[in-house]
Amino acid sequence: MIQITIKDQDLSLAAMEGMDEFLAVFITALREAIGGELTTENITELNADQVTLLCWDTLHEEVMDGGFIQLIHNGYGPLIFKNPFAKALNKMWGMRDLSKRLYEVHTLWLQSREELERDCTDEEFMALFELHPEFDDYDDWFVENEEELTGQVARYVDNNIEKFATIV
Repeated sequence: MIQITIKDQDLSLAAMEGMDEFLAVFITALREAIGGELTTENITELNADQVTLLCWDTLHEEVMDGGFIQLIHNGYGPLIFKNPFAKALNKMWGMRDLSKRLYEVHTLWLQSREELERDCTDEEFMALFELHPEFDDYDDWFVENEEELTGQVARYVDNNIEKFATIV
């Protein structure tokens, strides 16, 4: 297991800035420790909560930028849907609503995975949104609830700091 260390001063300053900044301290430290991107090789060097936080960060960034279609097209479907991410959110982190929706999007992913993941031009990519309106409600729900969801993640991390890093 990789040892993640965060300076107490950095964490305190980030916490005063807000929950996004608070989470960013942990996410940045985790990403630096694994060389930037979560892979099949380095995923075993992190504990379940650390992996869940990095999955949350990927989900958050992709869906806020371009929805679930972008997340899937950019190759993150297996990371989000084939790992026990949704189960961890529900059972360990208490985020039942998000978990439920991820299981539903997982079903949509399985139905249209091949088309959504294939290489395409920008124009073809933009057409995917019109061809797959079944993702719209999930995108909208996520965006509308983003602040609350981020708050839930931040509270879990704050209440379980020792699972994410050693504070020095």
